[in-house]
Amino acid sequence: MKRAMTALMAAAMVCASGSAFAQDEPLKIAHVYGKTGPLEAYGKQSNIGLMMGLEYATDGTMEVEGRKIEVLEKDTQGKPDVGKAALAEAYGDDEVDIAVGPVSSGVALAMLPVAQEYEKVLIVEPAVADSITGENFNRYIFRTARNSSQDAIANAVALGDENVKIATLAQDYAFGRDGVTAFKEALDGTGAELVHEEYVPTDTQDFTASAQRIFDALKDEDSRKFLFVIWAGGNNPIGKIKAMAPERFDIEIATGGNILAAMRAYKELPGMEGATYYYYEIPKNPVNDWLVKEHQSRYGEPPDFFTAGGMAAGMAIVEAVKKTGGSTDTDELIAAMEGMEFQTPKGTMMFRPEDHQALQSMYHFKIDVKDDVPWGIPVLVRELKIEDMDIPVRN
Repeated sequence: MKRAMTALMAAAMVCASGSAFAQDEPLKIAHVYGKTGPLEAYGKQSNIGLMMGLEYATDGTMEVEGRKIEVLEKDTQGKPDVGKAALAEAYGDDEVDIAVGPVSSGVALAMLPVAQEYEKVLIVEPAVADSITGENFNRYIFRTARNSSQDAIANAVALGDENVKIATLAQDYAFGRDGVTAFKEALDGTGAELVHEEYVPTDTQDFTASAQRIFDALKDEDSRKFLFVIWAGGNNPIGKIKAMAPERFDIEIATGGNILAAMRAYKELPGMEGATYYYYEIPKNPVNDWLVKEHQSRYGEPPDFFTAGGMAAGMAIVEAVKKTGGSTDTDELIAAMEGMEFQTPKGTMMFRPEDHQALQSMYHFKIDVKDDVPWGIPVLVRELKIEDMDIPVRN
């Protein structure tokens, strides 16, 4: 009996010491994103935002629940096979506790099964395709980025009305096709009609033929007419299509928000309406105030579209680990994150339990132009809050 008690006490001491040791281990985060490749600008913003989010949420200590935060960076190069291998390396060889990324929806879809295989959490940021938290979802996936449906519903509010006809131009991969599908669904009940869909490769340079098909589909319509563009990365077609004078057919160009460099083309479109995920002057809260001030001080420019998303991911990680008391056990993290509310530069977000999509505000804007600002300025028309949008669960 005495020997058995001694064995039990020894086992308890091993468990206790193991638990204490785990608490002293660093919190290892992998940022798996396109450091190079076609969406490199997005990736850079996302990485800056992630690091600033971790900094803000830990009051500058880069430590949570006694665990120092380490961030490892992996480059997907914007390629699905590279992203898949990089995430497997992060979970396996590097033994990270949690991963964030990637930029491209196509890369994200390749990475989702890796999180399931290793049974570790992946926070998707900023990839957008609905299928990520829809048909390809698994329980290890959480997303701080907005999804295609959130984009679509917000833009449908901005453009949808009786006697409105719309054509779309989108890239021919998951981001573009999911975006158009969601937009078409969101228009239902607004009175507007989607009359033409045009898809082109992501590296398209000449939009003449596509624009002509769109013009032909819209020009004879007796209504208000929009060409709605869904585009990510370089080769944005707005400037080139604007040069083809769609206004001769009374066709208006419309699109959602974008990075500041892309919104230079919006200067030619004063009065254009759409919806955006983030513009640094729109949200009014302490987190965004800090981000704008610190980013301007450190980088000489305001935070951009994907900086806010990266920051949201960092703040979500810290909040989740606080809720678990420092544990990064996967089941404990998932339990903590399902339904979790957390603060971001956009205000409060909440991970919906059913599909782990972050519910969040979107912003209906109208473009204003000022001589001393090099891009078209999205001025807030209406904030669409969480309760204003019925975002479908697609998984």
